[in-house]
Amino acid sequence: MSDAEDRNDDEALAAEYVLRLLSEEDRAAFEARLKDEPALRDLVLDWEAQFAGMADEVEEIAPPPRVKAGVLKAVSPSSARRPGFWAMLLGGLAAAGLAAILIFGGGLFEPSGQPRLTAELVSEDGAVVLVAGVAADTQEIVVEQRSGRPPEGHVFELWLIAEGAEAPVSLGVLEAGRTTRLALPAALAPSVPTGVLAVSEEPPGGSPTGAPTGAVVATARLASL
Repeated sequence: MSDAEDRNDDEALAAEYVLRLLSEEDRAAFEARLKDEPALRDLVLDWEAQFAGMADEVEEIAPPPRVKAGVLKAVSPSSARRPGFWAMLLGGLAAAGLAAILIFGGGLFEPSGQPRLTAELVSEDGAVVLVAGVAADTQEIVVEQRSGRPPEGHVFELWLIAEGAEAPVSLGVLEAGRTTRLALPAALAPSVPTGVLAVSEEPPGGSPTGAPTGAVVATARLASL
């Protein structure tokens, strides 16, 4: 591996370290390297400065009333009663810039298919983190599961809630602990840029009803880069 490739790998690791996305084992190994590698420490400092600046520049955005009403109507009734539900949604919007960095750094998209829409879906307790990206041609959505798993005997299912829609549309079941690529039907393409993503817990194979039947784990609105 070339020096340039090594540096790119270290930059990605440093970014994930700052964002607390490394596993305990990887984090311990990275911190052991920090003690002996000044260049690696510099990368961490650089990322901390970049992320701090990005957070300062992110403008707080309140979802339009129609979006809030649509989500509350579309997903399970219990979602509206869960504390922090809309804080979770707004958190996904504010994190769009960080999600984009993770998608580029993680190599989910080839250069010809770089994402133009991103969303970071995080559960209320922070245990589940998923990063989604939609390529410019809106033919495919890629979801990387950063942390968390569905309960035993269940799967995560991804939904798109189109603006003004009365019900969510299933985009497919996510493979546990892996990156999942899902084809987007052409009919949904116009709805994607203004849509909201949601993840629910479903029985194996996905919802048997065509609508979320289990707990809604996380939601996030897609944001343009």
